[in-house]
Amino acid sequence: MSSRAPTVDIIRPLEHGIARNHFSVLGEPPERRLLAWRDRVGHIIDVVPSRSDLEKPFQASIDRFQVGDLVFTDCRSDLMMLERSQARISTDQVRDFVFHVFLKGGVENVSVRASQRDSGPLPASILALDMNQPVRMQRLACRVLTFFVPGELVQKVFPDPEAIHGRMLHASMPLVPLIIDHVATLGGRIATMSAAEADGAIRAAAELLVTAFGRQAGLSGDTRAAARAAMFAQVRRYIQAHLTESNLSPENVLNALGLPRPTLYRLFQHEGGLGAYIRHLRLRRAADELVRYSHVTVIEIAYGLGFKSASDFTRAFRRAYDMAPQDFRALASSRLQSR
Repeated sequence: MSSRAPTVDIIRPLEHGIARNHFSVLGEPPERRLLAWRDRVGHIIDVVPSRSDLEKPFQASIDRFQVGDLVFTDCRSDLMMLERSQARISTDQVRDFVFHVFLKGGVENVSVRASQRDSGPLPASILALDMNQPVRMQRLACRVLTFFVPGELVQKVFPDPEAIHGRMLHASMPLVPLIIDHVATLGGRIATMSAAEADGAIRAAAELLVTAFGRQAGLSGDTRAAARAAMFAQVRRYIQAHLTESNLSPENVLNALGLPRPTLYRLFQHEGGLGAYIRHLRLRRAADELVRYSHVTVIEIAYGLGFKSASDFTRAFRRAYDMAPQDFRALASSRLQSR
């Protein structure tokens, strides 16, 4: 019979309707702790350890609070590499918008789509993610408080909520000190709050976070911002409606909508440009169709989404997801079978 203490994973309802789950790796032997953590958070994101990582001491714990459809977590952990791949996304149902607020430590080397976000000279203090899009990042030893919020709240500021993915805020930016103070207070008090108090505090924090990212993107704060948000929504609708047409391009969008070129280009600068945004949406649609329609050939999917040749599609897909479309389909299929 093993003398090892069990991993701590306690679920207990708090008073007033708040459910709390506590998990710690302390019950595991040192060589198993990182793997135990990977197993615990694997339903949300993959921990990607190197051989040397597995040989190092590792500490991590998390408290998860759920109030109705809102989830708030308080996590302390050592450095790790995290990844949510497109193949993973195509085979699970996690679709939340997530805000990571770092009280200690931070996040670096955040890669989304086929590019890397520059976190600046210091690690980011707040990171926004759309769990329906791939990401890879290095999370430093930290204490991080995380909010899982519904898309309709994000959409109040971002006409295209997906545009918030990978955005980062630093401690010196407007509203960030206020947000960190509010979130730290919430983390210290949530265990004693009523469900109504916790619901209000979590929603207030989420609204502050979305507002801060909206100001960074120029989508909130004044009449001009409202006009930019409306323009963003107009462009998004047009692109979605014409995504399968081979002649869809930035020039085509400009001509069709009659919008100011400089303003439109600035609006999509954070996405790598309007052309990159169109390509990103096409590749995401392609990844989804490769999994959903296994009987449809790769070339049919490519032509159906406006790519001019199979080779163009394969090169773009490989740049975005680090594998060929055929390999992606096989990987997603194996994931589904293992589930």
